[in-house]
Amino acid sequence: MVRVKSGVNTRRRHKKVLKLAKGYWMTRHKQFKKAKEAVLHSGEYAFAGRKDKKRDFRRLWITRISAATRSLGMIYSTFTQKIASKKISLDRKILAQIAVEYPKVFEKIVEKVKV
Repeated sequence: MVRVKSGVNTRRRHKKVLKLAKGYWMTRHKQFKKAKEAVLHSGEYAFAGRKDKKRDFRRLWITRISAATRSLGMIYSTFTQKIASKKISLDRKILAQIAVEYPKVFEKIVEKVKV
């Protein structure tokens, strides 16, 4: 039976992992074992971070809408309840953007909801 040497494949795999670990601290960008562990963890953090980003933006939009509605004499919870009952289909992202960039338009939306 022929002996198969795997040096080329091993080196390629090691280089791939070390390239991903570029810029890491201490031995994490030099030694394969440490780099492999660091890259695995970084992938987990990146996955969780993508989920957290959605949560963070939703909180930001709610905070912005809340601040804008409070300045117009209404609280966020009643605003969302009334906007749903009036069947105005604007999501939080768009409402927050309108509140920040076009306060007069947002004021008109709040007035329409109040009535």
